[in-house]
Amino acid sequence: MLTTYEAIAMLLAVAYIVLAIKQSLWCWPAAFLSTLIYTILFFDVSLLMDSFLNAYYLIMAVYGWYSWKYGGKNEEKQLEVITYGTVKNIKIILLLTVLSLGVGYIMANYTTASFAYMDSFTTVFALFATFMLAKKVLENWIYWIVIDAISIYIYIQKSLNLTALLFVIYTVLAFIAYKKWKEEYDYTEAKTV
Repeated sequence: MLTTYEAIAMLLAVAYIVLAIKQSLWCWPAAFLSTLIYTILFFDVSLLMDSFLNAYYLIMAVYGWYSWKYGGKNEEKQLEVITYGTVKNIKIILLLTVLSLGVGYIMANYTTASFAYMDSFTTVFALFATFMLAKKVLENWIYWIVIDAISIYIYIQKSLNLTALLFVIYTVLAFIAYKKWKEEYDYTEAKTV
């Protein structure tokens, strides 16, 4: 039964990313349903931080839909792709790394969590990368490439093989998404110059 739910969550998750690449609002309902299933699955295999992360994704799916639909500069215009730039991203990465180490320490010493530091790293960075995605920040896809690559190892070790395959697909799609969003960002910037 676990594999059936995992397969449904995987299909919805792939739909989410494909629709996000196309900047379709329908990505957010697919995200909501997928993460609801994954919240339960990860809790069942003691990936507590991943379970928490997916509960957060449920909230972010609602926020992301609202942000993409109504977050543009005027009410008739949807949100456009933006960039944070190198300096801001370096500061974010340093802050999130320190936070990940602190959460990892707590999870390793006070819970039964598996892969406490790696799971904490992917969770902390994914929390912020999801916010970036909801705000259409270009660099979110670079964050996801790293997060997804680390997650593949974790899921293989926990025998969540379909989920590991999903994260291989995620990694490839994140590369594609970055390229597509970068082209749109460059086009938008060129029009304003």
